[in-house]
Amino acid sequence: MIRRTSAGFTLLEVLVAMVILTVAVVTLIQLASQGLRLLKLSSDHQEAALLADRLVRASDASVEGVESGQEGQFSWERRARLVVVPDELAPAGGAPPRLLSLSVAVHWGSGRTVELATLRLAQGAATTP
Repeated sequence: MIRRTSAGFTLLEVLVAMVILTVAVVTLIQLASQGLRLLKLSSDHQEAALLADRLVRASDASVEGVESGQEGQFSWERRARLVVVPDELAPAGGAPPRLLSLSVAVHWGSGRTVELATLRLAQGAATTP
């Protein structure tokens, strides 16, 4: 009787190894592509925040109103309105300061939004004697 010993792999072992390798490669590719998508989203968010900051700083802090515009892939809306300051907060013997509430909303993509809001002293505000 001849006994045959083989040092190779069976077809089943090769198929199982190929399935494991395929699952691992597909998982790594998906992780890499998700990382790239998140990097793009983060970059867009940072650009939108910088645009909102620039629009708030460039605002004429004396008039109320709504402005809007488009810059690249971003559309924006800037709102300014006077805030009522109680008389109790006025300096002694003076008028209360004129505060302007500024808010900028930047929109892009499919429903993505960044909003920045701040208060500024309105230009031409009453000064104390």
